[in-house]
Amino acid sequence: MDDGVRGRAVAALKVGAIEVWPPVVLAPMAGITSAPFRALCREQGGGLFVSEMITSRALAERNRKTFAMIRFAEGEWPRSIQLYGVDPAVVGRAVRMIAEEGLADHVDLNFGCPVPKVTRRGGGAALPYKRDLLRAILRAAVSAAGGLPVTMKMRKGIDERHLTYLDAGRIAVEEGIAAVALHGRTAVQHYGGEADWEAIARLKEAVTEIPVLGNGDIWSADDALRMMARTGCDGVVVGRGCLGRPWLFRDLAAAMEGSAERARPDLGEVARVMARHAELLVESFGSEPHGIADFRKHVGWYLKGFTVGAETRRGLATAASLEELRERLAELDHTQPWPAAAEGPRGKSNPRDKVLLPEGWLDDTRGGVVTEESDVSGG
Repeated sequence: MDDGVRGRAVAALKVGAIEVWPPVVLAPMAGITSAPFRALCREQGGGLFVSEMITSRALAERNRKTFAMIRFAEGEWPRSIQLYGVDPAVVGRAVRMIAEEGLADHVDLNFGCPVPKVTRRGGGAALPYKRDLLRAILRAAVSAAGGLPVTMKMRKGIDERHLTYLDAGRIAVEEGIAAVALHGRTAVQHYGGEADWEAIARLKEAVTEIPVLGNGDIWSADDALRMMARTGCDGVVVGRGCLGRPWLFRDLAAAMEGSAERARPDLGEVARVMARHAELLVESFGSEPHGIADFRKHVGWYLKGFTVGAETRRGLATAASLEELRERLAELDHTQPWPAAAEGPRGKSNPRDKVLLPEGWLDDTRGGVVTEESDVSGG
């Protein structure tokens, strides 16, 4: 394999005072990266595992649902929270709470979310277009962090005519951000098309003072090695690639240690991981119906590529209890080997026709416009 990376030539990732090995970050995903899923991934391999996106206003106002979303498993370290916000004062207040109350060890700021309910308020991937507002938010967050490392995740820009990532990267350095991550897509692409790894390389060339992480189209550990070799990035951010594949973190650890060993679980091992995942969700929710219902969206991802009948799939996706789920899992052919068709993309992939933005948002790149921030977390 010509991956360009051998053995421990891959260095640990330094995020402020936190050393991350392997240099891998679990991307925040709404409804996915709760404490149970993070625990499942951590059981497979190391890295930095980030919470679901939390709205800074909801945290500052001590919203009950939001506080439930920032629960961490016993022994989970470093504890990482991703914040979304559009108002520097509110973001600063939320970060100060995190630091002073010991709610987490690391704060990541979201400037990459492309969903309409975020961008239409000027947040997520829309916000870096307003350079002064971006700077104000970063300055407020770093000032309030009390020594906790603050990082940021972003996209290339709104679309190809409104690219922001190089300016945003330089602003991040100037304002004391500890690391930047770039998803090599624009907001209008959503998750469609191919990620632009060359943009990650350009950002790495422009930003040399702090680590640059690459994100987009990492479906396997070998993809991560190729990205690092091609772009020079200091680490990778993995999102949809681990849906139904928590053992990807085992592969990433092996690959970055220089090992060619990769996890190729048969359907029996996949079934055991599915059961474990459901059990963790039930334990976290404190409710079997709620935990099982939350697990249903994962079934198709776990079974991708395996030969499983439609009736059996429906039974797994509609199981009403852990006992019923285990009975359905027992019906699977546990000897079925890992199929080639199991590789490749998972999750949403369609591009959008346009990005919803506040009126007049694109008229001026400098204006520090602040729109009303959502009080609901989850992205």
